[in-house]
Amino acid sequence: MSFRSIVRDVRDGFGSLSRRGFDVRLSGHHNRGKSQGSVTDLSDSNQAVLVIQNSRWANLPPELLFDVIKRLEESESSWPARKHVVACAAVCRSWRSMCKEIVRTPELCGKLTFPVSLKQPGSRDGTIQCFIKRDKSNLTYHLFLCLSPAALLVENGKFLLSAKRTRRTTCTEYVISMDPDNISRSSSTYIGKLRSNFLGTKFIIYDTQPPHSDTHMPPPGRSSRRFNSKKVSPKVPSGSGSYNIAHITYELNVLGTRGPRRMHCIMHSIPASSLEPGGSVPGQPELLLPSHSLEDSFRSISFSKSMDRSTEFSSSRFSEIMGAAITSDVAESEKSKLPLILKNKAPRWHEQLQCWCLNFKGRVTIASVKNFQLIAAQQPPVAPPPPPAAGTSQPAQSEHDKVILQFGKVGKDMFTMDYRYPLSAFQAFAICLSSFDTKLACE
Repeated sequence: MSFRSIVRDVRDGFGSLSRRGFDVRLSGHHNRGKSQGSVTDLSDSNQAVLVIQNSRWANLPPELLFDVIKRLEESESSWPARKHVVACAAVCRSWRSMCKEIVRTPELCGKLTFPVSLKQPGSRDGTIQCFIKRDKSNLTYHLFLCLSPAALLVENGKFLLSAKRTRRTTCTEYVISMDPDNISRSSSTYIGKLRSNFLGTKFIIYDTQPPHSDTHMPPPGRSSRRFNSKKVSPKVPSGSGSYNIAHITYELNVLGTRGPRRMHCIMHSIPASSLEPGGSVPGQPELLLPSHSLEDSFRSISFSKSMDRSTEFSSSRFSEIMGAAITSDVAESEKSKLPLILKNKAPRWHEQLQCWCLNFKGRVTIASVKNFQLIAAQQPPVAPPPPPAAGTSQPAQSEHDKVILQFGKVGKDMFTMDYRYPLSAFQAFAICLSSFDTKLACE
């Protein structure tokens, strides 16, 4: 049997089990009450798991299984063919463990494979190229992974995330979901949100997953009603609210002069030490396909309510957070806990074109006030560079000088988004959404 036949046989067998379970669940819902249907669903799923675990594919020798998945992972390196790797991870527990061992995180391989990859840092060696499609009629935004250099011309890409804008009395909210159509906080695919103040100059990014324990986080915001939030965020405790993981500020333009926006992003969930040699982002989610038992489904439903804090967007609060993040009077033991701060790269004025310019390396084609590039605001201590060796080229660019996130316009409702380590796709998407919001006092 050929290698392709093995993969096809496994995928078809798993698909037939899923279809049989789906048919049974449909009949259970039509002929029984809700409680009886739930018990039937659970028994059907357990039966399907037992069938798979006792099948010939679940009992493959570990050496053979490793070789099969390793060859598949190397051959199917891009989407849509990479869906076969995801299908292998969904076969059974032993296959999932083997996939977890073989498939590396985006930080190491630069590939987005599983849903959990959307909340893991991007590639260290280069940028992950995406694009955002805006729909003004529905106030929705969809993030896609670029599949080829010509993906923007044909609007062809792998769907990653979606967001929906909701204007409230005192703020604007962007609900972020993993579903392209069902974008709501009550959905099982809800993973976070972005909230702005009335002027659109200050934003807070909320995540359903708590950051690492060493981070000094601001108090959580208003609790939300979430269902099955453990799909991407398996560590969310029951009854908890949204976790404040980042602050974004746009400087006021009091004089009304024309020019680029100036912004700062305080990433509370990313330590500044992550850009140092040997640094890393702690607290990354590791589960590829978390289980969805009946008990977990009920436990993940949160109906807790609390009063919304009126000081969320106060100027003194933002100034306090910014001052604490950029202060230099910090003990050495505490510097590793300081959050990473990003700032927009200052553009240069082009005399011939009579406009502000940034080098987007061909990824942005239309001038817009929304375009930006973010770099690290905290610079490492200045040290004399080592003398270059004979016959060597220019020294490599340091992590602090690299563009971590760039966003720009390429069409009427098309924008590119390129990000890299230490930001994740979710964090980068939320930051870019802040650029879409109307800013009454910035331009």
